[in-house]
Amino acid sequence: MHKNKLIIFLLLFISTSSLVISQGIKVGDKAKDFSLPYATKDTIVSEVIKLNRLLGKIVIIIAFYPADWSPGCTKQLCLFRDNFKRFSQLNAEILAISGDYVWSHNNWAEHQNYPFKLLSDHNHKVAKLYESYNEDNGYNKRTVFVINQEGFISYIDWKYDVSGDTSFNNLQKALQQIHK
Repeated sequence: MHKNKLIIFLLLFISTSSLVISQGIKVGDKAKDFSLPYATKDTIVSEVIKLNRLLGKIVIIIAFYPADWSPGCTKQLCLFRDNFKRFSQLNAEILAISGDYVWSHNNWAEHQNYPFKLLSDHNHKVAKLYESYNEDNGYNKRTVFVINQEGFISYIDWKYDVSGDTSFNNLQKALQQIHK
């Protein structure tokens, strides 16, 4: 009898614990702060960027991507580059994050003429914080978050797709909704 009660208790404890762990990030949650080194097309910046220093001033697009120089990531970030003026008009700043080092970011940004910051999350701490890390392959997932000026997540695309325009169009709509 005690054995059955113990088994039931353990099953309830395990299932309750996993529910707490797997609740995940959702629209409406406060954005989780982070600090990361970064590079631009012009330089490798010696200080880190802190998300909470940007909050309250602008809308933030956090774009996790697997790797510099890869075809899909190049397509994604070139689309962001080509629409940078439109993002700026919506008072949005792009923070693109991968596990690559800042030296790779700087070379790639210069080569592609990216006008935004590429953040280096080499140990994937921030990607894990935002549930955007793929344990199976060791790379970031291709996910996009929009953080409104109050610091809350207003949009999430868990599977940003570079094969068409749907994900990008949904991102634009989410940005426009913030400004209505």
